[in-house]
Amino acid sequence: MEFRLLGAVSVVTETGGLPLGPVKRRSLLAALLLRPNYPVLVDHLTTALWEQEPPARARSVIQGHVSQLRASLTSVDAGAHGVELATQGPAYVLRMPKVLLDVHRFEDLVARAREQRGPAEAVTMYREALSLWQGPALADVCPSPTLQAAAQALEELRLAAAEQLAAGCARLGDHAGAATVLRAEALAHPLRESLSVALMEALQRAGRRSEALDWFHRTRKLLADELGVDPGPELANAYASALRGSEGDAARATGGDAAQAITGGRTEADVVVPVASPVTPTAVPLPAAVPDAAARHGAPDLLPRAPRGFHGRAEELGALSRAATGEAPVCLVTGPAGVGKTALVLHWAHQGRRGFPDGRLHADLRGFGDTGAPSLMEVLREFLAALGVVRHRIPESTNGAAALFRSLTADLRLLVVLDDARDSEQVRPLLAGGRHCVTVVTSRNRLSGLIVTDTARPVAVDVLGPQDATMLLAGVLGTERVLAEPVAARRMAELCGGLPLALRVAAARLAQRPGCSLGAMTAELSDETRRLSLLDVEDTGVRAALHLTLQQLPPQVSRQFAHLGRHPGTHVDRYAAAALAGTDPATAETSLERLTAAHLVTESTPGRWTLHDLVRLYARSLEAGSDALKRVLDHYIATALAAMTAAEPGNEDCFPLPADYLPPAAVREFVDRSAAVAWYAAERDDLTPAVAAAHAAGLHGRTWRIVLLLWPLIVWRVRDGWVPLLETALEAARADADQHGESRVLNVLGWVLIEEGRIEEAVTRLGAASALAARSGDAIAEANALIVLAVAQAALGGPDEAARGCERALELARTAGSRTIERLSMQHLARHRVDAGKWRQALDTATEALAFDDRSDTADVPRILLLMVRGEALLGLGDEAEGIRQLDQAAREAESSGYEDGAVRALGALLRVSADTGLQSRYDAAVARLTTRT
Repeated sequence: MEFRLLGAVSVVTETGGLPLGPVKRRSLLAALLLRPNYPVLVDHLTTALWEQEPPARARSVIQGHVSQLRASLTSVDAGAHGVELATQGPAYVLRMPKVLLDVHRFEDLVARAREQRGPAEAVTMYREALSLWQGPALADVCPSPTLQAAAQALEELRLAAAEQLAAGCARLGDHAGAATVLRAEALAHPLRESLSVALMEALQRAGRRSEALDWFHRTRKLLADELGVDPGPELANAYASALRGSEGDAARATGGDAAQAITGGRTEADVVVPVASPVTPTAVPLPAAVPDAAARHGAPDLLPRAPRGFHGRAEELGALSRAATGEAPVCLVTGPAGVGKTALVLHWAHQGRRGFPDGRLHADLRGFGDTGAPSLMEVLREFLAALGVVRHRIPESTNGAAALFRSLTADLRLLVVLDDARDSEQVRPLLAGGRHCVTVVTSRNRLSGLIVTDTARPVAVDVLGPQDATMLLAGVLGTERVLAEPVAARRMAELCGGLPLALRVAAARLAQRPGCSLGAMTAELSDETRRLSLLDVEDTGVRAALHLTLQQLPPQVSRQFAHLGRHPGTHVDRYAAAALAGTDPATAETSLERLTAAHLVTESTPGRWTLHDLVRLYARSLEAGSDALKRVLDHYIATALAAMTAAEPGNEDCFPLPADYLPPAAVREFVDRSAAVAWYAAERDDLTPAVAAAHAAGLHGRTWRIVLLLWPLIVWRVRDGWVPLLETALEAARADADQHGESRVLNVLGWVLIEEGRIEEAVTRLGAASALAARSGDAIAEANALIVLAVAQAALGGPDEAARGCERALELARTAGSRTIERLSMQHLARHRVDAGKWRQALDTATEALAFDDRSDTADVPRILLLMVRGEALLGLGDEAEGIRQLDQAAREAESSGYEDGAVRALGALLRVSADTGLQSRYDAAVARLTTRT
């Protein structure tokens, strides 16, 4: 299979060409092939398929053509060749091995030819590369500006290869062959003076001087008739050389005579040939477009002044210096708005002035400005003028100007700074052509495309650390003022999030208020409702910078960002983001990736995103609708229910869903208990503020439900400080007037109090839970409360009373038909009988409970506890070997499942009866893990 762009757009298979349908479909394929393996946005495809204003249904038309292309590729089994046309968010990507594309093979052959030392091998490769061309590139696509520009760029590559082929022929002494190659190209491009110059030189060396002179006069007439201009200096010099002849016997003709002949009698200064008089063969003039020695001595410098008050950034400066080494490096400096990317690059550039003797160019691309970005032509004109090109000699087309820029910089040691780039397309035409040129690009976006196509080396810039942030404040306010209030200065740096822009604005406010202390400003910044306003000065500040970043993003991405501000915690996954915005996880993830690329969010761990504090405040200031909080809370309820099912299979739902429950579009699935517990652990720090936000918003029914759904994590990390959260849930259940919820919360709270050693408090709470459940006729809740109350009674020294409570709970469970509570009652009953020394009864009860619901392949908490009871009962009955085996099995299952509390208990029991020397290290490790988690 082969994809072709060098001629008519086509797909060739073993059985022939693949029918591609109408011109729009071929154009769509061309646009995708121009960026193989790279997502192409629908907006870009739209500009490629329509010359003018696209129709309202352009997106639907594109979707239809994509579907047809997929069907066509499927019909020839393109997947077997590694080809796939995939959808990626708001874009399409044609995944394929690049070797299947003629453009890639052409570029590869040209690159290899350039690396050849021998001209014969180079000529062979150039001929092979040019043989891939079947006509003008993209010959049968829509004449849109986008595709025309791409075709022109490919044509420029072909012409460059043809010129290199001719040069190779010349090095082999085949001047006639060089002339043949060049004549064909010069005929096709009669106004391209460089081709005429090369052809004239080849004809002279081939002994065809008269043809060279004839070609000059033909070209001069065309330039005058078509463009109204005279030949440029290179062409004029080639004519002068032809007049002199190959041996210099025409040296009688003076430079002035040559100039007179070339200009047709006109004497404008910009077209006089800059050669010495009399002309000698060794006097080789420089083209007017290339700076002469004097110009290079005063090398162009367009850099803005160095930033004042620059501090720190040693690591980033070192990374930038390392990235700027090698052949024609492109350094990509990225980071969020206001982080100091431009200051970093300008400081580095001014410090390294000596490394760029041929000059330093700078362009503010205003990719995120509200005044509009400069056109590529505007930037190129400024660059070319700085390099010495006379204004009216600058090509009118962007492609022509870019090609001239690359040509002029081919042999220079130049620095080019492209500041505030919006995307990779804005940068590529401005890349210098020289091996010793360094291009530094700054952007709020990641510009991954530039990394793919131009091997750009990324240098990430993040917020300042506390020390550097404090130094920045001192640079604006003065060291004495900062040293007088070091604690306040550090706190101010924290409130500004280490963001240099925020720090400078805060410092500027203080500088204007000499009587205001740093402590007073810190107190003002501590008010979240005022912080962003305090960090704005005139048209500069954090809010303005973030606004400019956000306005460059598609509406659905901006909408997702606004909804992130309604999240009560600090991290979101794609499911939480989807719930906030009322969309699906795939769409939310696509938006999160775009926001990450724009440095508005950070992917802190795979699949989890967070916002900088100031960015979060800005997001909260945006309009996002009133249901976002309710939707994300219901997402947590749905996800926690799924996690509970995986962590404790067989448990009944502990409550009905809220009456106004808003189900999420999709709920995360958990493959096993460990995945569920991992989710609980990861979300703990976000579920706690979610509970607080729900309670503050008066969503009391959701408040106590979310807390109850933390039950598996509470069981596994019981000493993790749960009482305040449970007290909040209890208050919410009472405010919700839900006795069922109140009883369940009291039950969990009582159990946690027992584990914390607050037994008397636990008995009070559990007694209330039992009575409340009995009054409401909730047998399962009553049984639960009796089971936990029995634990408290046993702790107070009453195992028999505890056993009677569990027997009553067992009756209630059987009456209610709850197999889970029945098993739980038996588990606790067995424990209390062991504690009372009733070994046989304890063993029988534990054995019955283990057989009650066969979970031999599942290491759940009740099973582990029952194995421990059996082991202790067997030891009490004198069966030491089997008792030790049961305890060891309980310990190993607890260790493997992460139930550290159970592991400590089982290993502790083993240490008392076993001589195994490895037990102590296992016990110590379990204690260490438990201590770390609690």
